Amino acid sequence: MNRAAITVCITGLFLVSGIARADEWNKHWSVGTKPEIYVRAGDAAIRVEASDNGSVTATLRTRGLTIGPSGVHVIDHQTGNRIEIEIKEPVMHWGWGVHSIQLDLRVPTEMAGELHTGDGSIDLRGVHGALQVETGDGSVRGEDLDGSLDAHSGDGSMNVTGRFDNLQVRTSDGSVDVEVRQGSRIQSDWRVQTGDGSVRLNLPRSLSADLRVKTGDGHVQVNLPVTVMGEQNGHEVNGRLNGGGSLITVHTGDGSVTINPLPGT
Repeated sequence: MNRAAITVCITGLFLVSGIARADEWNKHWSVGTKPEIYVRAGDAAIRVEASDNGSVTATLRTRGLTIGPSGVHVIDHQTGNRIEIEIKEPVMHWGWGVHSIQLDLRVPTEMAGELHTGDGSIDLRGVHGALQVETGDGSVRGEDLDGSLDAHSGDGSMNVTGRFDNLQVRTSDGSVDVEVRQGSRIQSDWRVQTGDGSVRLNLPRSLSADLRVKTGDGHVQVNLPVTVMGEQNGHEVNGRLNGGGSLITVHTGDGSVTINPLPGT
């Protein structure tokens, strides 16, 4: 067998070994109403789904990595109605084969949460309450949210829908798509921003707000009745919706901005 064939065989063994290694960790906590959940997930992807079972359930799944003292390590702690989860990964673990880490949480619908990951996506479904989420390099997706959302990505798209009181959505590089549901109230200034990407924002027709929209290199289109304040052009619009109110700032460094009425309103 020549050297090239040996290399292929060894590489194949590493790949098969990486794919074969898979592990799972589970934990269940009993909690009261509106628990606080804090997660520092290393580089894991995070998925949070609301449930009405009055408890918090966590499932960590790995591929290509084991869970334990020599592999992915989980530290969890409960103090009253607060649950803390930290995921630590082994040093120099990204080698041969396919690797992935996924943390799934089933939580009460009403909760408060802080979720952090360095290199993974964050997916939120049906959660009501105050949420702070951050990923260094991954997308953020939120569906059927209610309450307050402060979401940041260093490099990833943002796609969220819900009824909001407070809203901060920011990414350094990626498109942003936000649908604001009927019944939303602007309790403090909102910001929707990307450094490089398009922005689409759907707002209820009845929402009252001051509007400041700007793109560094692109076109701004507002398809709602707006009372224009000062000069406007294709790159910038400043005005008031329904007499004005707290400020909604929408900004992209490079991309188009489109603001539409929420369908059905």
